[in-house]
Amino acid sequence: MNVFFCLDVKEMYLSFKFKLSLYFDTFQSLFMKITIAQLNYHIGNFEGNLKNMLGAIEQAKKEKSDLIVFSELSTCGYPPRDFLEFEDFIIQSNQCIDALAKASKDIAIAVGAPSVNPVIEGKDLHNSGYFLADGKVLQVAHKALLPTYDIFDEYRYFEPGNEFNVVEYKGKRIALTICEDIWNVGNDNPLYTVCPMDELMPQNPDFIINLSASPFSYKQADSRLHVIKANIDKYGIPMFYVNHSGSQTEVIFDGGSVVMSPDGKVFDELPYFEECIRSYELADVLKGGIHRVQPKEKIALIHDALVLGVKDYFGKLGLKKAILGLSGGIDSAVVAVIAQRALGAENVRVLLMPSQFSSDHSINDARTLAQNLNIQYDVIQIESVYDSYIGVLAPHFAGTSFNVTEENIQARVRGMLLMAMSNKFGNILLNTSNKSEASVGYGTLYGDMAGGLSVIMDLYKMEVYELAKYMNKDGEVIPVNTITKPPSAELRPDQVDSDSLPPYEILDEILFQYIEKRQGPKEIIALGYDEKLVKRILRLVNINEFKRYQTAPALRVSPKAFGMGRRMPIVGKYLS
Repeated sequence: MNVFFCLDVKEMYLSFKFKLSLYFDTFQSLFMKITIAQLNYHIGNFEGNLKNMLGAIEQAKKEKSDLIVFSELSTCGYPPRDFLEFEDFIIQSNQCIDALAKASKDIAIAVGAPSVNPVIEGKDLHNSGYFLADGKVLQVAHKALLPTYDIFDEYRYFEPGNEFNVVEYKGKRIALTICEDIWNVGNDNPLYTVCPMDELMPQNPDFIINLSASPFSYKQADSRLHVIKANIDKYGIPMFYVNHSGSQTEVIFDGGSVVMSPDGKVFDELPYFEECIRSYELADVLKGGIHRVQPKEKIALIHDALVLGVKDYFGKLGLKKAILGLSGGIDSAVVAVIAQRALGAENVRVLLMPSQFSSDHSINDARTLAQNLNIQYDVIQIESVYDSYIGVLAPHFAGTSFNVTEENIQARVRGMLLMAMSNKFGNILLNTSNKSEASVGYGTLYGDMAGGLSVIMDLYKMEVYELAKYMNKDGEVIPVNTITKPPSAELRPDQVDSDSLPPYEILDEILFQYIEKRQGPKEIIALGYDEKLVKRILRLVNINEFKRYQTAPALRVSPKAFGMGRRMPIVGKYLS
C-alpha cells in the first residue's frame, strides 16, 4: 500500500476526529441544567436555612441539574444587620458553607454568604457569592456595589469587591454577580464608579447569575424586570436571577426570581410570595421566548405582601395568636381580614369596645365582620371605665372643657384592655394605624398606636379603601357600610375625620409628594395645592416624628416607608 496514501488517510482521520470533538464539545456545552431555589430564609437560623438548602439540592440532583443557585446571604438571612459584628455569627455561616461544599460533589452550588476580608485595610467582611463544586470552594466573588440608601446599610458592614473574574465550570464561563451589581448598567448610576458586568464582559461569559435580596415594594417587580432587561440588551447573554421570598420583620421579599433569554424576553418569572424550586435547560433558555410572567396589579401585590408579612412575623418569632380592636371602621376591618388570612380564624381574636360615642352601625358592622371571618369576638363596654378616669381627674380638670384629652383617654382605655388580653392569653396586639393618620399624628400613643406589629402603616387611607374593595372581590367579607360611610374615630358626638383633616384624596396626595417624592413646600404648592394647607400638613408630619419613633415596626410595601427607610430627627426645625 502507498505510504503517502496511508498518511493522508491518517491525517484525514485525525482531522475528522478533532472536528468531531469540537462539534461534540460545542454540542455538549449547550446542555447545562440550572436550578433556581427561591427560598424563605430566617435571619440567624443557620440550621434551618441549611436544612432548607440541602433539601433543594437533593431535589435538583434528582432532576439531574448541573448547578443550583441560591440567593444573597442565604446562609444567614437578609438583612442580618449588627449580627454581622458577632464572630460566632460568621463562624456559623462559614460552617454552612462547609456543609454545602460537601454536598457539591454531584452538583455545583452558587450561594450567598458573608466572607472574612483577609486584607487588614477596610471592613472586616465581604458580601460574597460562593461557587462550590467537587466538594470544595471553587471560587468566591465579592459584591462590588454596596447599597447604602433607604432601608439598605451595607457599607456599614462590608468592604466592596474590586476584582472581577468569571467562574469556569463544565465548559461554561459564568458571570457571578450579587444583587446591586447589575443595577449600574453602563456605569450610569451616580452612586457608583464601576459597573461589574462591564469588567466581566471581556472574559466572554456565557450567562449571568445574580444572587439577590431585593425587598418588595409595589413598584419593585417592574423595576427589577427593567434592570434585568437593560443588562440583557447591553450584554446579549441570558441571566438567572434568584431572589429571597418571605418576610424579615418589616422587610418583605416577594420572590419573583427571573430567567431572561438573550432576546430580552422573560423566559420565566417565579411566583410571588412563596418558595419555589425550578430547573431549566440552558439550551431552552438560549432559544428565548416568553413562557411565564407573573401579574403585577398593585393592590393584589400589597394584599399578598401583608398576609405574608404577618404570617412570617408570627411564625419566625414563634408566635401564634393575634388580637386587635375592631371598631367598625375601615382600618381595623382590613387588618382583621389580613390577620385571619395569615394566621387562620382560630388564631385571631377581636375586641369590640363601644363607648357612649359609638354608633350602632359601627358596632353592628364590627360584629358582622367578625362573624364573616369566623373569628372570636368579645364586646366590652368602656363607658364606665372612661367615666371612672374622668371622675378621678375631675378635680384636676376643673374649669376646663372637653377636648382631645378626653378623646385620648378613650383610646388609651381601649389600648389598656387590649394589652391586658394580650398579656393574659398571649395574643400579640396588631396595630391598625394607616400611613395618612400616622403621618399627621392622628393617633394616640399608648392607645390606638399600641401593638407588636403595624400592619397597614405603609398604606395611605385611600389605598386602605382600595384594599378593602379587593378583599370583597369574591363576595362580601367587609360590610359595604364600613367602606362607604364617612371615616370617624367616634371619640366625641358626630365626629368625622374631615372635622380636623382635609379630604383623604387631597391629604394623601400631599403626603405622597412630601414622603415618597421628597418634594418641599414650594414644589407641592406649585402643583396647585393651597399654601396654608400644605404648610400645615408638612408641619404636622414633622412634629409628630416622636410618635412614629415609638410605634411597632410597620410592614413595608411602598418605596418609602416609615421606619428604617426614612430616618428623620425628632427635634429638627425644618417646617416646624
